[in-house]
Amino acid sequence: MTVDDTAPELSGLLLEAVEGMDRPLFVLSEDWRFRYINSAGARVLARTVPGLLGRDVWAEFPEAVGGPFDLLYRSVRATGCAGSVEAWYEPLATWFRADAFLTDAGLVVTYDDITQARRAEEERAAAVHARELAAAEAARAAGVAEESGRFLMLLGEISQEMTSTLDTDEAVGRFAARVVPELADWCLVSVVDPDGTRRDVGRAHRDPEMAAAMHRYADARVASNDATAPVPVALRRAEPVIIEELTEHDFETMIRDDASRAALAPLAPSAVATFPLIARGEVFGAFTLVNGADRGPHTPAELRTADIASRRAALALDNARLVTLNHQVAERLQLSLLSPPVQPDHLELAVRYRPATRGVSIGGDWYDAFLQPDGDTVLVIGDVMGHDIGAAAAMGQIKTLVRAIAFDRLEEPAGLLRRVDNALVGLAVPAMATALVCRIEQGEAERAAGTRRLHWAAAGHPDPLLLLADGTVRDLAVPVGPPLGSGWVEQLSGGAAPLPDGSTLVLFTDGLFERRGELLDDGRERLRAVLAGSADLSLDELCDRLLEEMLGEGVEDDVAVLAVRAHPVDRPRPLEAGPEVLPPTLPHPA
Repeated sequence: MTVDDTAPELSGLLLEAVEGMDRPLFVLSEDWRFRYINSAGARVLARTVPGLLGRDVWAEFPEAVGGPFDLLYRSVRATGCAGSVEAWYEPLATWFRADAFLTDAGLVVTYDDITQARRAEEERAAAVHARELAAAEAARAAGVAEESGRFLMLLGEISQEMTSTLDTDEAVGRFAARVVPELADWCLVSVVDPDGTRRDVGRAHRDPEMAAAMHRYADARVASNDATAPVPVALRRAEPVIIEELTEHDFETMIRDDASRAALAPLAPSAVATFPLIARGEVFGAFTLVNGADRGPHTPAELRTADIASRRAALALDNARLVTLNHQVAERLQLSLLSPPVQPDHLELAVRYRPATRGVSIGGDWYDAFLQPDGDTVLVIGDVMGHDIGAAAAMGQIKTLVRAIAFDRLEEPAGLLRRVDNALVGLAVPAMATALVCRIEQGEAERAAGTRRLHWAAAGHPDPLLLLADGTVRDLAVPVGPPLGSGWVEQLSGGAAPLPDGSTLVLFTDGLFERRGELLDDGRERLRAVLAGSADLSLDELCDRLLEEMLGEGVEDDVAVLAVRAHPVDRPRPLEAGPEVLPPTLPHPA
């Protein structure tokens, strides 16, 4: 070790103080010159001991001026208090830890190269930071996945619930209830009816105590919305309208009357998002999501989900509308093929038709009642095989054949059915049908005696039932032949029985009593029991009860019913039977 020979008096003292030290060390005089430096210190600084002794530290290491080491040395010299610092020294590309204290010999500085330790610490810190970032990213990804999963589940539930009903208003209500509170604090769904009327059908609020306020506003807003309000704009432009922060100006311009603004005030909306309901290029509604101030604007994920939900809901609603419309058209077509029954004097007729609840509401069941030229009443009920437009078309043909041949020939029912079968086969009508024909006759002797007689025949059709005034039920059974269109009804035979006053004749298709998993005899027995308990009902009440008791909520097959009540012929037609309904005057046979 060497000491600056300008201060030889320090040699013994300094050597004694640092004897045996391996740590780099130097001593600076008051004028910042190296008075002493050990070999380890010179080596760490990439210098030699002779090359530094007596030299100005700031001249030798000018990059340190004004840096952390400069500040440390001057602070220790000024205060007399020891200090330390860790800092990067760029010229040597080294991290140093320097400790400085003041002695009579000068400013003593010990120091170490801590570059490796510092790098190891930085690597540890970087690893910890990387783990923290990875954990945060995993948590964020998990949150996104959980949110995405919730939204996907929501979309699936919307599709499932909306496609499980054909009632559009009910579907809209389900839609509103499902998106709250997942996508918004409250929701209103508007539909535009075919006549252009807009209705707020779907309504839901996350807070049950605010539901009444929401309904008050919804009842008022259709009439009070300005053309610039979100729903009118969405309907007009067929695109979403997003307002992230509603202002007083929005309320003043979008809502025309004070009453509606007052109804909206308790709901305190702060953000709104309205999406049009579009399907097959038609805009037929909109749904509006509203948030309060606590929830704030809708998130991008909520808006994306709402946009997809609007499309799914629109398609489901449009399908429901189309199915309902198809059912209505089919029912109207079916009913247009079913002639209203005549109401001859002293005979009261009632009819019912119930389409199956599954599939298209049109099929091959039919009923008919008309007068022949001789004044007798003909009753027909039948069932063309099938439940589609083709069955309905075939039914129209067969019904027309039966009516035309019966009117022209005045034959008994069995002969009539034989002629119809021959016509169907000869004309190659591609259909088969069961049919029951009854003819209520009253010749001169029977009129004088006040009695009636019933003739009937069946081609593959269920036998009719006769309900007497005392509640007794009789099966009017005859040998049932093959169905019409088979070409095998030549040997068909019919039956005959009196039709007493006060009795009720009931004709029906098999859908009234046939049930999957139930024996036919059990079904007919249930039907007889219902009839037996209905003798004191009016004819319309009896028919309604038959459908209610026998069918319940679901109808697996089309059902047609034709009922005839025989009122006494020696009294005026009862008021409950309604007016007499007859066709124009019929020509009498020669």
